[in-house]
Amino acid sequence: MATSTFVYDGDCAFCTRCAQFVERRIPTGAQVVPWQFADLAALRLTADECAEAVQWAGADGSRAAGPDAIARLLAGSSAPWRLAGAVLRLPPVRAAAWPLYRWVARNRHRMPGGTAACAVPTAPRD
Repeated sequence: MATSTFVYDGDCAFCTRCAQFVERRIPTGAQVVPWQFADLAALRLTADECAEAVQWAGADGSRAAGPDAIARLLAGSSAPWRLAGAVLRLPPVRAAAWPLYRWVARNRHRMPGGTAACAVPTAPRD
């Protein structure tokens, strides 16, 4: 894989708005794609992983999920965003980021731009 890829849930309006923000405001060489349109096998990802959290599939073969994926995305950007990514990787921040990420994921249908379709299903997707 020549380009790193950041994968999000394209069925979720909140996630899509966040991805659009990244595409407009955060200069990065990574592709930002909804998992529903990504070649998951080529990225070595599963639909279950992508439904659970955003994913990072690095050009170097590295993988990350949730806030760790966000930190990797930011690491490849301009200085202020790289700093934000570095802060997100600090152990105490990272420890707090995961519970916060999971809370946002569970409540994303209530976030600005979210819709009922954003709700994380209680049963696995087909």
